[in-house]
Amino acid sequence: MPIKTFELISTDAKRFSKLGERFPQLRVDQNTTITSLTAVSDAEARIDFRYTVNYSGMGMINIEGRIIWEGEAKPLADQFSQKKGIPNDVFNQILGAIFTNCLPTAVILARDLQLPPPIPPPPQMQQQGAKSPPAHGSKDNHRSMEVA
Repeated sequence: MPIKTFELISTDAKRFSKLGERFPQLRVDQNTTITSLTAVSDAEARIDFRYTVNYSGMGMINIEGRIIWEGEAKPLADQFSQKKGIPNDVFNQILGAIFTNCLPTAVILARDLQLPPPIPPPPQMQQQGAKSPPAHGSKDNHRSMEVA
């Protein structure tokens, strides 16, 4: 695997609204930015990133970190410095590592600040919209998850 190490450098989370304050159209935006990419050697590149979750006026979560990527580092660093972009196959691996490592941290920070988790609801929940869950013992009850 081309990703050699993954390191979180900082986390910052803030709630701007008061508890109980309602937001009728709360929007949760996630953004991942590669802030720098430098070749450490011919075979390793250091990639600094920022993962941000913005809760439209309600709060924010900001996580910064570093990835050491193994591969042809010099051409990758040159391409990033010239075009501010990287090949899709490398970008997808890096983005996957960022989400895999930062999303659980963001969920815990959101829970601690009593913000909604920065993950979309399951597809069933999106389709149902504001409908209430089926009553216990109804025909649709077979779709629900049992919790012990």
